[in-house]
Amino acid sequence: MEEKYQLPAGFFKNTFCVFGEILPPNFDNKRFDYVSKSGSSYYFTKLGMYRLSNHWGRLANSKWRLVSTIVTTDSKYKWGFAPWESFYPDNSIDQLYFIQPDFINNTVNYQHKNAPEFDNKALLRTSFETAKKIKQIRNLMNLTSWAKYFDFEDINELRKKIILELVYTDKSLEEIKREFQ
Repeated sequence: MEEKYQLPAGFFKNTFCVFGEILPPNFDNKRFDYVSKSGSSYYFTKLGMYRLSNHWGRLANSKWRLVSTIVTTDSKYKWGFAPWESFYPDNSIDQLYFIQPDFINNTVNYQHKNAPEFDNKALLRTSFETAKKIKQIRNLMNLTSWAKYFDFEDINELRKKIILELVYTDKSLEEIKREFQ
């Protein structure tokens, strides 16, 4: 097992991070470094943080998301790992987030501007603006009622064009829809 790591005070506050789901690590029956009031458990190492929790997403004043990849289990508790360099500052004022639509899996998510995935093309937004756009995009992806006023051959192509306008411009959904009618 890796050598323990001492976290700076207040580390948990105002951060954004995407954890990757992992199989339960072997910590040789050592005690957790920290257990929260809500029951999440943590190990800190020089490389990063291991977290065992039954809740991910908004955590008090931080946003920690778990990306499930390999592990399928009936347990509500999931293990995640994130390297220290994947923790980014978060606040409600600055334009820190960009939107990532996934047209293959019909999903949408957001990511921090400091993440390596940022292409410097997607529009950066505050967390509130990002949440609003994501809601609009999910409705576009999952509903069809909005399309009844459009003349189109392929609804998926129309969806993609409108969604990309939402991601890469500051136009409102109403403005974009008018352009495609």
